[in-house]
Amino acid sequence: MVLSACGSESSGGDGEKPTIKLGYLPITHAVPLFIEDQMNDEGDYPFNIELVKFPSWPDLMDALNTGRIDGASALVTVAMRAKEQGIDLKAVALGHRDGNVLIAANEIESVQDLAGETFAVPHTFSTHNVLLYQMLKSEGMAYEDVNVVEMPPAEMPAALAEGRIAGYVVAEPFGAQSVVLETGKVLYQDNEVWLNSVDCALILHNDFIEDNEDIAQAFVSSYVEAGHKAELKDDHVKEISSEYMDVNEEVMDLSFEWISYDDLRIPEDSYEELRGYLIEMGLTDNPPTYEEFVDSTLIDEAM
Repeated sequence: MVLSACGSESSGGDGEKPTIKLGYLPITHAVPLFIEDQMNDEGDYPFNIELVKFPSWPDLMDALNTGRIDGASALVTVAMRAKEQGIDLKAVALGHRDGNVLIAANEIESVQDLAGETFAVPHTFSTHNVLLYQMLKSEGMAYEDVNVVEMPPAEMPAALAEGRIAGYVVAEPFGAQSVVLETGKVLYQDNEVWLNSVDCALILHNDFIEDNEDIAQAFVSSYVEAGHKAELKDDHVKEISSEYMDVNEEVMDLSFEWISYDDLRIPEDSYEELRGYLIEMGLTDNPPTYEEFVDSTLIDEAM
């Protein structure tokens, strides 16, 4: 059977394992999901996984919000917005820790040099945009001092190399691409701007969790195991990741240096800090609280 937020569709006999449909973008922030997919193919689990690749966050969120997929590795902020708008989603784990780098053109010597320049973010309603806001604020600049534009992550390295933007902040491996190509440099690592920031998370429909409690628990337990394996960042992890992301070895190696998968629980204080920044920036008036949006029971049981 194929599980979905709108119910189940039987595609075989009663003994057939349920299939969980999950969306992703080809980024290092989703590596635990890639590892879990491979584990599922090779092991004996009470469910099957079907990963669905999307080209952009809006496309992924449209599928998630309309119930065409059961869950996703997604920007936690856009999932929070969907929850605020009435879509019953739950964040059950992080996708990663760290791994969001603020990149600038080589001629940019300081944050102040960004004044009047164009800076790209993947989504206005994103942790990346909050990181930009915090970086500017820490340097005594206003957010409005920079021309902020939304841009698909895969376009950012080329846009920087062509001089169409002066910098960007985005999920990996797109920051590492500019550094390896020597068309850009690191202004700040995310943990230098905001320690323990919350970015991508594993999001599930709440009715999927409630209607399939044992399957949901087994799935999240497997995801935690995949996170531990991803943290090894060994040749096997890189080989699996390369099946989902089209990047060269040098870019992948650098990207993995910047990211961690060692503890994928969502800290309440970090989440509430993100909530506060979204309100401070005027992006939303009433984002969901930790209690309303985060379901920590599955990962607590898995740990």
